[in-house]
Amino acid sequence: MSIKKSEAKSLKPGSYFLIEGEPCRVISMDKSKPGKHGAAKANIVAVGFFDNRKRNVIMPADRMVDVPIIDKTGATIIADLGENYSLMDTETFETFEVPKPTDPEITSSINLNVNVEVWHLMGKKVITRIKT
Repeated sequence: MSIKKSEAKSLKPGSYFLIEGEPCRVISMDKSKPGKHGAAKANIVAVGFFDNRKRNVIMPADRMVDVPIIDKTGATIIADLGENYSLMDTETFETFEVPKPTDPEITSSINLNVNVEVWHLMGKKVITRIKT
């Protein structure tokens, strides 16, 4: 699992960070000004990448948060294995299995020999989109 540290105030909508070990995509981010006796606060609304659960976090804006490093690669679907697809990396030609995506927009466009984008995130591989 590869992660890096970043300050909460540097997060922007569309970026990812970990909430309770779950990678989440930031939807909105509000920063309050520092008060007389306190630090600036960051109010972050995010959605879980794997479970699609909405989360709201309030923390000091200068707190260090874990940001997952997302490795994006291209692959070709070479076989339908029931609940998984067998894919071949387009650069290294290695084969691996990935669970079928749950997004109906992606599943309706998937056929054999279609190029897809695969994200390696938190030790899991996920098909995120169809390449055109």
